[in-house]
Amino acid sequence: MRVRSLPLAAAAGAALLTAGLLPATAAGTPGPALVRRSAVGAADLLAEVRDCVRVSRGEYRTDAHTRPSVPVCGTDDIVFWKADMDIDCDGRRTSRCNPTTDPWFLPDTAFRQSDGRALRSDRLPHVVVPAPSRLWDHARSGIGGGTVAAVIHDGRVRYGVVGDAGPAGVIGEASYAMAKSLGIDPDPRTGGAASGVTYILFRDARVKPIEDRSAAVSLGERLARELVADD
Repeated sequence: MRVRSLPLAAAAGAALLTAGLLPATAAGTPGPALVRRSAVGAADLLAEVRDCVRVSRGEYRTDAHTRPSVPVCGTDDIVFWKADMDIDCDGRRTSRCNPTTDPWFLPDTAFRQSDGRALRSDRLPHVVVPAPSRLWDHARSGIGGGTVAAVIHDGRVRYGVVGDAGPAGVIGEASYAMAKSLGIDPDPRTGGAASGVTYILFRDARVKPIEDRSAAVSLGERLARELVADD
């Protein structure tokens, strides 16, 4: 069963890659080496979240009809969970996200973009956090609207932000755009992933304005490199 969000206001890469690109000069001698930063691979990030130190007081359901099974875990730098992915198409009405394409559609998102309008779920890659409850209050963990997130599925890593909040007892949801970027079917009715999705949120790291996709990717990649390099 699809659970709606609530309208509240490829292989592991090294952290640094030194590319031995030595272009010849006019005199035939090699020029200076060019140093490039590689993207952190899925395996690198998954290695950082193997062990769970619980942040939540209990476990979340992945859907309304399932048993609680997903804890929110954390370190000093991140919080994370491993769940499924339901598709969040809430927010601004578009040809992909509307009451016809999504029977659970809501015209608002918990967090809004800089002009005060709801987010566009078919354009902005974002994740959904559970509404605050006795299980876990995301704000107390340094998580809020615009918090940078890394989402991992099937060897792919994509970066986005926290953009919406969902039911207090359910976890595992991301926007149409986030699903599509990961190669997951983004259809709100039939899409999503049944399992195998890891969500990593970086504490106290937010993008302003929330709709700045390039800033989310840039900051996310930097924080991921720092996370892996700390070992």
